[in-house]
Amino acid sequence: QVQLVESGGGVVQAGGSLRLSCAASTRSFNIYFMAWFRQAPEKEREFVGAITLSGGYTYYADSVKGRFTISRDSGKNTMYLQMNSLKPEDTANYYCAVRHLSTGRLQEGNTYNYWGQGTQVTVSS
Repeated sequence: QVQLVESGGGVVQAGGSLRLSCAASTRSFNIYFMAWFRQAPEKEREFVGAITLSGGYTYYADSVKGRFTISRDSGKNTMYLQMNSLKPEDTANYYCAVRHLSTGRLQEGNTYNYWGQGTQVTVSS
């Protein structure tokens, strides 16, 4: 069992920055990908980006590419999401997730094994 705890959400003005963290409760064995998703009110869950735990290869949704950066600290079992140049449309509840699968579409939420509770990000215009 892996427990994930997100932190770092808050309210920020458009153009500002926030850094989210996702701490995993156990060692990262058998975890291949860690990922961020987000969900705004009355919208479907959206893939934000992912990182391989080994090697640190990153993948991003087009909507955040160039503005968001995912990194990880394997020693601390923690993943980060640095969000710059935030826009009002980035407002959402942000979730981290992990999966054992090394293949398959990263955007498919049902391929992930564990999820955090989420942290709210609000970007005011």
